[in-house]
Amino acid sequence: MTLLSAYISPHPPLILKEIGRGEEFKVKDTIDSLEKVADEIAQKEPETIIVITPHGPLFSDGISIMYEKYLSGNFLQFGENTVKFKKNNDVELIDQIVKTLTEKYKISGALIDTESADYFGVTTDLDHGTLVPLYFIDQKYTDYKLISITYGMLSYQDLYKVGMAIKEVIGSMDRKVVMIASGDLSHRLKNSGPYDFNESGPAFDKKILELIVEKKTKELISMDPDFCEEAGECGKRSIDILLGALDGCDYSVEKLSYEGPFGVGYSVVKFDEITANQKSLLLDIEQSRAEYVRKIQSAQSEYVQLARRTIEEYVVKNKRLDFSETEFFAIDELKATRKGVFVSIKDSGGLRGCIGTFLPSMDCLGDEIVQNAISASTRDPRFPEVEAAELNDLVITVDVLDSPEPIMTSDDLDPKIYGVIVSSGYKKGLLLPDLKGINTVEEQLRVAKSKAGIKDEEEYTLQRFRVKRYY
Repeated sequence: MTLLSAYISPHPPLILKEIGRGEEFKVKDTIDSLEKVADEIAQKEPETIIVITPHGPLFSDGISIMYEKYLSGNFLQFGENTVKFKKNNDVELIDQIVKTLTEKYKISGALIDTESADYFGVTTDLDHGTLVPLYFIDQKYTDYKLISITYGMLSYQDLYKVGMAIKEVIGSMDRKVVMIASGDLSHRLKNSGPYDFNESGPAFDKKILELIVEKKTKELISMDPDFCEEAGECGKRSIDILLGALDGCDYSVEKLSYEGPFGVGYSVVKFDEITANQKSLLLDIEQSRAEYVRKIQSAQSEYVQLARRTIEEYVVKNKRLDFSETEFFAIDELKATRKGVFVSIKDSGGLRGCIGTFLPSMDCLGDEIVQNAISASTRDPRFPEVEAAELNDLVITVDVLDSPEPIMTSDDLDPKIYGVIVSSGYKKGLLLPDLKGINTVEEQLRVAKSKAGIKDEEEYTLQRFRVKRYY
């Protein structure tokens, strides 16, 4: 086993003295911990440092890995032009990681070089999630190659497998590696933070750090994605991959620091004394998720049963379900009512697809559910089509919408009760009510306007609507 050690690191650029200009002293414990980490890494002299970051090129269907021969970056976007980095990329190690991911674990990704960056509309520059930890390391040790991986919006089981693939490859190649899971914790610790306070914020930080220190990997990996989203975290997926790299290993763990003066949780955690002498936890993690989904399915409503059967028929058999030939046709509301419907699909990583109609487009509510279930699973442009292997990991909800009504001001909104439609000319944005992480009218309007591409200075009109959500 050649994973020398691993760390969880926050990445606020303001902890750099060149950017913080005195504000960095408010997170002195974090800085002290990162300097300690840098000293330890210098003593271990790794050949390669792998950083998992949330802020590089992000894809819904796989990870991305920087693939240029040399990796470089700076902090110009934060008003700092003197701190710059240029590192050799460990392309040989990347090639083997990609081979293992695709052939053994069937997980895809994107290699980001100049050509692919142009195609995807992204940059090959290193992001601050990678650069902030390196800022401290490079003050003590520079003789290493770098790999920068951006996690994808995958299920937590697949993120764990990414870490397992990394572990297998560095072991087979006998490469001396240090791994860093870059990520802040909750962004909702204070109203003065990046987002409004939410009680899930401090609860999330407390819970995830307890699970890390107690080495309760299955429980941590399996944390409710709605709870994580409501807390406004950014580092959980990085941690999922890091823990996958520790699969089957015993190790020591130490929380070096935790602070949150700016409304964001910053924690530095060390994993050391890593030895491969335990059984893999992957099967336990997968079984835990399967039991959770089965429990939900056993109590699902007939509306959701119809949506699920539609998706299964279409994904497995490429066949459109005929609502009139199902037992659900006996339900009066489904066959005699016309309403708008949204079908939402989630896996353990969060949203997997959501498509709907705010006004009815089919002859009856049952056909509306069928139509939008197919669209949510195969036509949401944000996600690849659902595949048969995923079906047992999916949780589905169906929202049936009342007709929208115009309102004059946002005073008539309540994000827990009403959905909203924001319109400006041909641009229109819709947001369902009672969504995790949307707790104020201001947040609801900001997200709805963003979806529509409506700028702050543009005039817009509002409509509200109620929904009945079926689980």
